Amino acid sequence: MNKIFLGIFAVALYFAVGQALQCYECKVGFWNLCFTTKNMCDAGERCYSGVGSAAGFMDIKKKGCLEVAKCNKTEQVNFPSNSSTLYQMTKTCCSTDLCNSAPGHFHMSAVSMAFATISSVFVVKFLV
Repeated sequence: MNKIFLGIFAVALYFAVGQALQCYECKVGFWNLCFTTKNMCDAGERCYSGVGSAAGFMDIKKKGCLEVAKCNKTEQVNFPSNSSTLYQMTKTCCSTDLCNSAPGHFHMSAVSMAFATISSVFVVKFLV
C-alpha cells in the first residue's frame, strides 16, 4: 500500500514541476536597465515583458507574471502610480520558464523536466 502512495506521489511531483511557471520579475526599469529576480507565477498566469515610452523619450520596462486575459495588450499606465502622467505599455506574454529574459539568456525548463522525469522513474522503479 505504501508503494502505491509513493508511486502516486512521484507522478504528482513530475506534473507539479511541469505546472509551476517561473518568470523574471522587474518592477520598473528604464532604457536597458531592469534589475530582475525570479518569481513563480500563480495558476492562470504567464510570463510577460512590458515595454513603454514616457514623454516620448524614456523607455520604461517591466517583467513578471500576468493574467492570461491581460496578455498581448497595450494599456495606459500612470507613472509614478499616483500621478497624472500617462504612458502606454505593451505587455507581451510567453509560456515557458524564464522566457521573458533578455536576449542571450537560456531557459532551464527542459533540464527541470528531465530531472523530474528521472526522479519519478527512479522512485517508481525502486518501489516496484
